[in-house]
Amino acid sequence: MDSYQKIDLSDYVRSGEGGTAVSYINKTRDTLAKLYNPGFEAERAKAEFHTARTVFEMGIPTPEPYRLVTDGERYGAEYQLIKGKRSFTRIISEEPERLQEISLTFAEWARKLHATKVAPGLLRSYKEVLIRFYQEKNLVPEAHKQKALAFLETVPDTPTCLHGDLQIGNIITDGKRTLWIDVGEFSHGTPEWDLSIMWIMGHRMSQERADSLFHITPEQMKAHWNCFLPAYLGTTDPQVLGEYTRRLWFRIIRSRFPMCTIWLTTAPCRMKHSCGWSR
Repeated sequence: MDSYQKIDLSDYVRSGEGGTAVSYINKTRDTLAKLYNPGFEAERAKAEFHTARTVFEMGIPTPEPYRLVTDGERYGAEYQLIKGKRSFTRIISEEPERLQEISLTFAEWARKLHATKVAPGLLRSYKEVLIRFYQEKNLVPEAHKQKALAFLETVPDTPTCLHGDLQIGNIITDGKRTLWIDVGEFSHGTPEWDLSIMWIMGHRMSQERADSLFHITPEQMKAHWNCFLPAYLGTTDPQVLGEYTRRLWFRIIRSRFPMCTIWLTTAPCRMKHSCGWSR
């Protein structure tokens, strides 16, 4: 599984395109190949594949990653094809009356995920991902970088399983099964990292970007969050919800949460590059 296998694209039908990748469905097998755009490093594609493989072998519901593939210029991987699937965002987009139902279901799945403990060495630490981001990238002023690094040192590093991009576009169902997708960013740490991503998407996204990425409105994103959080925390107590939200906001501000900021401001169309699964 460590070496790339050459594929002939005449054996595939192009099925989707996004900001970083193009997906192809095999004509004779129930598989889907995801090839990153030229310039995407082969080693990065390999790392995402191995993380996805680890997640699958942990027993977390996700399409099975089969092998590393290349067309000779681009690199990626081939996965199990899920027929008749829809992402939770697509369901809300097509059936807006089901927003509450889908949000409550998503809360249940998020709670299950965050109840999963990661064995030492299986997945990377999300805290360490952020620390390396600040140490290796020069995208924020030095003063902000040092404050963020100092804050990150105070955050506990727990074995809780995290998606790394927790949102309703990264979960699909075919009516019988529900599966997580785009699992290449899976990691471990405190659940607030995942929920911070969700909060930002629900409260800091423009109309244009919400439509482009999720095909729903910012108002629907916020309504989703307002349904999700009480179900996730298991309480409707306004004080508890308010305190938890303030804690999320404190974490976002103190860490400068670079992943979310870059995701929202520079990702061309992340939802559409999820191996053709999300739509």
